[in-house]
Amino acid sequence: MSDDLFKKITSHAKEYGFVYPSSEIYDGLSAVYDYGPNGVLLKNNIKQYWWKAMVQLHENIVGIDAAIFMHPTVWKASGHTDAFNDPLIDNKDSKKRYRADQLVEDHLAKIQAKIEKEVRKARKRFGDAFDEAKFRAEHPRVQKYAAQIDEISRKLNNALANNDLAALKALIDELEIADPVSGTRNWTDVKQFNLMFQTQLGAVAGSAQHLYLRPETAQGIFVNFNNVLKTARVKIPFGIAQIGKAFRNEIIARQFIFRMREFEQMEMQFFVRPGTEMKWYESWKEKRMHWHRSLGFPADLYRFKDHEQLAHYANAATDIEFRFPFGFKELEGIHSRTDFDLRRHEEFSGRKMRYFDPETRETYIPYVIETSIGLDRMFLAVLSASYAEESLDDGSTRIVLRIPAILAPVQVAVLPLVKKDGLPEKAREIFDRLKWDFQVQYDEKDAIGRRYRRQDAIGTPYAVTVDHQTLTDNTVTLRNRDTMQQERIPADDIPHILNQRLNLKAWLD
Repeated sequence: MSDDLFKKITSHAKEYGFVYPSSEIYDGLSAVYDYGPNGVLLKNNIKQYWWKAMVQLHENIVGIDAAIFMHPTVWKASGHTDAFNDPLIDNKDSKKRYRADQLVEDHLAKIQAKIEKEVRKARKRFGDAFDEAKFRAEHPRVQKYAAQIDEISRKLNNALANNDLAALKALIDELEIADPVSGTRNWTDVKQFNLMFQTQLGAVAGSAQHLYLRPETAQGIFVNFNNVLKTARVKIPFGIAQIGKAFRNEIIARQFIFRMREFEQMEMQFFVRPGTEMKWYESWKEKRMHWHRSLGFPADLYRFKDHEQLAHYANAATDIEFRFPFGFKELEGIHSRTDFDLRRHEEFSGRKMRYFDPETRETYIPYVIETSIGLDRMFLAVLSASYAEESLDDGSTRIVLRIPAILAPVQVAVLPLVKKDGLPEKAREIFDRLKWDFQVQYDEKDAIGRRYRRQDAIGTPYAVTVDHQTLTDNTVTLRNRDTMQQERIPADDIPHILNQRLNLKAWLD
């Protein structure tokens, strides 16, 4: 994986209608993106795949859609007003602004890259006899780099945990980290920067109420705990799921749609009896990794990374990290949030946020297990894992997106071999029959080979080609995107075959 690959993916995303820079005709808006015709289809399919796995297949999980605007006291109770900050640092020469912790993390990534370079060199030198685990554990240079990473990480985590901005600045100075733009180390002191966007409710200045665009969707679930409890006839353990927009005024947003100021989350808060939270925490770790792996991507693209420093509300936390072209980064967070959120909202609102347990005859504030995945990050993960450039037997090349068929923007393309002899009419007949149940694209422009390449480039898993034989025996060819193999089948069998291959149960069960 490389920066070059990442550039190819971002370029491909725009060229084929997945993601556009927002307001591009006005030179764009930093870290804000629009989803194009293929992008919105892929995004909606990811939502549906998550929602059905989370809500439809769990009788004890229900959904809500809370408002983006919430009473400002919500954010006081949750701790966001006082503590939702990132450490900010400026370079006096370039006038650029950075997150101080990310400067250190970038430095760590460079050291990690040195380790990977040593591993690649050794693998090339020793071939099949190479023992990577032993090499990592014993090679002196690799051990030296690993010790540096551990020591820098320890200092970084301590500084962040203690909110010690001076120690964070001292670490940047100690590591001699230079501004990537100016190349100088002329830094300001580190200061805190609140990430919430503020706005006003009301038209008259002075009387307007200050509100925030929500920085997360979870609080909309917590403040509706009593409403769901009364109306959905749920009992513990149960979950509340939500998909929705959130907004964070990131100091520096980067890496395409990985870190944006306006993004979408898919979250589920699972309410459990106190004392059982660790059992459910482990259970949801397993369930969520199973969901990711159900898409069929290689196992080595995923890993768990436990949090060394826990948030004030958590007693356990881990991330499912995905290997993006720029390295392993958080894709989904799984947290045991204790009873912090409900207890704080009970305190600030004066309303009871409790559950009467008919089995134990106790009344208590439930504990919460949270699973939270960034939809935009999931979108980028799918593109990253699917993108491939291939050399073919005839000497040509193709770019293909091996998007899992269950998520593909277009599930099947219908293509008449030529634009005459009644083939378009027959192809249209098949298209009209399929469009009720599948996302179908009709294409009759250009040679058939070029049309196949277009469908490969947007990730269409199947293509139905109507040729002259179709007019005599009502058979068509069904082409597989990944293998490029074609099979001759009766046209009437197409819906049945597609239903078998695009069946949710076949993917998730």
